[in-house]
Amino acid sequence: MKYTITATDGRAKRAHMETVHGVIETPVFMNVGTVGAIKGAVSTDDLRQIGTQVELSNTYHLHVRTGDQLIRRFGGLHKFMNWDRPILTDSGGFQVFSLAGMRKIKEEGVYFNSHIDGRKIFMGPEESMQIQSNLGSTIAMAFDECVPHSADRAYLQASVDRTVRWLHRCKAEMDRLNALPDTVNPQQLLFGINQGGTCEEIRIAQADEISRMDLDGYALGGLAVGESHEEMYRILDVTVPHLPKAKPTYLMGVGTPANILEAVDRGVDFFDCVYPTRNGRHGHVYTNQGKLNLFNQKYELDPRPIEEGCGCPACRSYSRAYIRHLLKAKEMLGMRLCVLHNLYFYNTMMKEIRLAIEEHRYAQYKAQKLAGMAGGSLE
Repeated sequence: MKYTITATDGRAKRAHMETVHGVIETPVFMNVGTVGAIKGAVSTDDLRQIGTQVELSNTYHLHVRTGDQLIRRFGGLHKFMNWDRPILTDSGGFQVFSLAGMRKIKEEGVYFNSHIDGRKIFMGPEESMQIQSNLGSTIAMAFDECVPHSADRAYLQASVDRTVRWLHRCKAEMDRLNALPDTVNPQQLLFGINQGGTCEEIRIAQADEISRMDLDGYALGGLAVGESHEEMYRILDVTVPHLPKAKPTYLMGVGTPANILEAVDRGVDFFDCVYPTRNGRHGHVYTNQGKLNLFNQKYELDPRPIEEGCGCPACRSYSRAYIRHLLKAKEMLGMRLCVLHNLYFYNTMMKEIRLAIEEHRYAQYKAQKLAGMAGGSLE
């Protein structure tokens, strides 16, 4: 990997990252395809057309369905899903949080009951790295515990300490796997994860500790899980300066366009979130004038595209009225067009962000973008 910062504007950074599966221009929004596909009947050809740079899939979900061993037999996830650009795989650590009622955490790892069929599953740092190695993703995430923001200080500290111990095990196992003669991707990268809830002291101390490990990149996890936006921005303000500036910085699971604009301003350059696809499947679409709910009756006779001047496949060919008709009729094409529009909106916004940083006008761009989007609503 070669990560080169090409421009800065305040704390915002613009970078060029070379990987075995191609270049990533940052700041970047990774389009979420949890089980190797974007929900909403979006193909990898579609992703290329709308300017997607990185696809994100989930280790736990691909392990339980269809199985990483099967995907390895096809030469890894890139070949299996016909995607020739970078892929990041989440480690399964978020499922330690989201499947709290179906798991037990111990030092060796986490014992799950599958949410699919109830069967027992064990995943620790080594298992997570092995699954991600079988998938052959460009970037593998370290296995961690995403702690609820309401956790008390004692639990938070114990969890973060364990996450650091797990990170050392992840790194050792990744080094071993990458050295094997038959590994799918011997140049697989490893990102470590900063945790600590909304406790500044724990976040900073852990960031300092994992920074000394000289990993390929660093993520901030355990945010956007119930705390306020102001709390999240406060944690970014104090924590990001303690992560290596010369490495990629990834804010996991975030977020809204406003969240992304604020986080870029604090030095973050990788993002992912299910919002654009989830909202699109419910007829909620993003525009530079705010969000629209296409189920609203006022769009019944509206001949305009979702957004004037948008170059996405939906806006180039279809009216709000027609897309609303499809949604009301429960035709999958309606959901597909809304998802394509939303992902195009996010990908285009990231392109605008990169240009604004290059031209040293990011503060102006951010203010204008936020002001414009504040005018719309889902009503």
